[in-house]
Amino acid sequence: MATRRLGRREFLRSATAGIVTLALSTRSHAKVRYDGLKTDQYLGKVEIIAVVKDKVVFTEGPAVDRAGTLFFTNVPAEKILTWDPKTKKLSVFREKSNQTNGLYFDPQGRLLCCEGGAGRVTRTDMKTGKIEILADKYNGFPFAPPNDLCMDRAGRIYFTSRPGPKDPKKGNVNAVYRIDPDRTVTQLLRWPAVHMPNGIVTSPDDKILYLIEAHPEAKHHRDIRAYTLTDGKLSDERVLIDFYPGRSGDGMCIDSAGNLYVAAGLHKTRNTSETLDTRPGIHVISPEGRLLAFRETPEDTITNCTFGGEDLRTLYVTCGTKILAIRTQIPGKESYRPRM
Repeated sequence: MATRRLGRREFLRSATAGIVTLALSTRSHAKVRYDGLKTDQYLGKVEIIAVVKDKVVFTEGPAVDRAGTLFFTNVPAEKILTWDPKTKKLSVFREKSNQTNGLYFDPQGRLLCCEGGAGRVTRTDMKTGKIEILADKYNGFPFAPPNDLCMDRAGRIYFTSRPGPKDPKKGNVNAVYRIDPDRTVTQLLRWPAVHMPNGIVTSPDDKILYLIEAHPEAKHHRDIRAYTLTDGKLSDERVLIDFYPGRSGDGMCIDSAGNLYVAAGLHKTRNTSETLDTRPGIHVISPEGRLLAFRETPEDTITNCTFGGEDLRTLYVTCGTKILAIRTQIPGKESYRPRM
């Protein structure tokens, strides 16, 4: 895999300038407010469609294929599972998944995987079963565990990577990367400009990249950040909405109108500095950063969501041991349904 390299002085100048520019461009932002919501205009009722039973369960990474089958991960059990909306049954798609977390189907119907345990991003041909390694290192070091990913219409893949060391001499720090179609890897954001990058999506027109920051330690970022996206490059950082001191978002998806659907919050504290100020459930957030709707989910820990269904108006949610479905008034963005 090709990697764009910078000389030491050039790298330090670029990194310092980038951090300063991003810090200066961060705008004021609103805290989460739950009053005056119009939830019924966006979200239906919460339905439990499946319960995952295993020795250990932590569900993540939902993605839906062209046929409508839901794929998701049980990270610590190292499994990728499926749920068939026709038979209403769970199945195991892959075992020994290298602690795969985030999943995404590209337009050709190939499954992209963030293999956290192996520190790599892979692509599976669903017809042949062949697994390709798209990226597994940067600047001579393995990636910190890849967490979540998305794509733009030009075929560029964006993914988050954490937790890593704070010292770049010891390995790759917490960061956001881009994989180009020719498999060149570029580091777009890095610690300390970002603290704990998690969920990541692009807007329906690919002009904005949204990033969840979800650091559990006090005085660190717990928010959603927006960046102007131009030919794979980021600029004009702004904080869209701030979850601090509550638990931030984990994963998210986006509808055709550009609203974010964010899995955030806790039912009870979990030995971190996170408070219960963020309610546990799906938060619908406008492109302007306003909370439009909220639907509580039944179990810790809610982690991620995606759109599926024949009309792309079923929101699938991974939540502890439970898989949930919520009907939405607005469909997901078109690219959530693979063309093939």
